[in-house]
Amino acid sequence: MKILSNPEWIKQYEYPFRNLDQVPLHLFDSINSRLDERISTKPLVSIIVIAYNEEINILRAISTLSSLTTDIPFEIVAINNNSTDKTQETIEKLHVKRFFQPIQGWGPARQLGQEMAIGKYILLADADCLYPPNWLDEMMKKLQQPDVVCVYGRYSFIALPEIPRWQFLVYETLKDVIAEFRHYKRPYLNSYGISMGYIREAGLRAGYIQTNLRGDEGRLCFDMMQYGRVVQMRTRSARVWTAPRTLLRDGTLWQCLKIRIHRELNRALSYLTPHPPHDTKKSFN
Repeated sequence: MKILSNPEWIKQYEYPFRNLDQVPLHLFDSINSRLDERISTKPLVSIIVIAYNEEINILRAISTLSSLTTDIPFEIVAINNNSTDKTQETIEKLHVKRFFQPIQGWGPARQLGQEMAIGKYILLADADCLYPPNWLDEMMKKLQQPDVVCVYGRYSFIALPEIPRWQFLVYETLKDVIAEFRHYKRPYLNSYGISMGYIREAGLRAGYIQTNLRGDEGRLCFDMMQYGRVVQMRTRSARVWTAPRTLLRDGTLWQCLKIRIHRELNRALSYLTPHPPHDTKKSFN
């Protein structure tokens, strides 16, 4: 079953390189050729990719974005968030808009990105993720609906030799069920920069936090809810794919699952009511 294996399309982006010096010039030429065909000088959508020490991962991410299948004009805005590796050199070799944000943090990086973007709509992407060809179109189908200000998508984990796909599927199924539960009163808790979109004007009004604190995109979503609805993009073929390196920081997959279940059970009742209005720029997670 396809659902029990990594999708075929990600195989072409499994580059064996460990650092920028190993990347052949012809790979950049190939990616840039696709970018030149797709990038618009009058974009409707600006895709913001932020990166901190992702000299190879951002190459993969932008390579997938260069293969988007869409008629919607878009641009890619890459933000180097004060990296100490060769992320800047990688970005400079790619035909995308690029900026440097010396203030450390996801919020400051994305704030600079939306300020430099020129599209009416913003899509957020992470440098360590792979984006399917229909991702942009599926996100925009939702974002362009009446009264919608923000959309978020779903994501899956790439199987490892030692961890088969079915095990990640168990975790993802639980994660998706929780997301459905949270969506009714607290959709901002499901809004991650891995796959999220919004109207740029609303994003500029709300603004990102300017500290190095996780949850910047959820806080932005919370503040934008005064301008419209938040919706989900559930299309399975448009799920974003990422390595499980962050997930596995807590131990084995089953240990992570146990921690997640315990945490969500403790929070379950809180999901039945929305957060009261508060200053997201000063609150803690």
